[in-house]
Amino acid sequence: MDPTLLRTFTTVARRRSFSRAAAELGYTQSAVSQHVAALEADLGVRLLERRPVEPTAAGARLLAYAEPILLRLAAARADLARLAAPRPGPLRVGATPLAAAAAARLAAGEPAVTLCVTTRADLPRRVATDDLDLGLLDGYAAPNDPLPGTDLAPMEVSVHGEQPAVVALPRDHPLAARPTLALADLALARWIDAPQVAAPLPQLRALAGEEGFQAGVTYPGTDVAGLLAAVALGHGLAVLPAAAVAAHPDLVGAALIGSRVVHRVELLRPMPVRPSPAPRAGRTR
Repeated sequence: MDPTLLRTFTTVARRRSFSRAAAELGYTQSAVSQHVAALEADLGVRLLERRPVEPTAAGARLLAYAEPILLRLAAARADLARLAAPRPGPLRVGATPLAAAAAARLAAGEPAVTLCVTTRADLPRRVATDDLDLGLLDGYAAPNDPLPGTDLAPMEVSVHGEQPAVVALPRDHPLAARPTLALADLALARWIDAPQVAAPLPQLRALAGEEGFQAGVTYPGTDVAGLLAAVALGHGLAVLPAAAVAAHPDLVGAALIGSRVVHRVELLRPMPVRPSPAPRAGRTR
């Protein structure tokens, strides 16, 4: 499959529009239509419904392959560009919201730094494609498991900090007096869906091996103080770093039993450029 055609297809599927995809890619709309038609002819299946524009079942299946393929191609291009010539300019540091303070401390000794806060999904991609020189990614995982997204490309990954993850509850919650709770027993509780700061609900389902964990409230923000306030007001539970919960006067944190999960901050950087080994001296003729 031609990567150019794949890129056009994924852009149309994401934007749900041939015209908007054309504007983003810098093509004419007819060129975008030709790219999609050529890919459909190559694969022998219809990938996009035209009115409204949305992926078919086959198109949705292809998206699961196409997006990682295109990302790895972009990462490979960026990695080879780093080998060819180091990038001048200030150090570009990115961080997810709960790692922003650690990123600021890390960059404090650098003379020229640009610092940005981004999402958990975007940060590994931006490091892999040379949009960032290094990144601090936070997330939730078992102690020996990697955080999601760190396998997109060859990167150096090191643990920058780790602490227990706890269930945050209001002090007047019926379970607040219990120092430990089993995650599986909370599947039917009311939860706050806050994927940028708390443990994502699909991850809790996987950890507990239970269905449930339905969102009573959706919190798309990145401010942990706002999420803690929402938990304290009784809008739902959330799994958060123990230190953040302990600092809030109206919350208690119950340790998780039966599901080993920690909150971790990992430092991501591209693999360093190492000089090629010198050729071994040999006899000349």
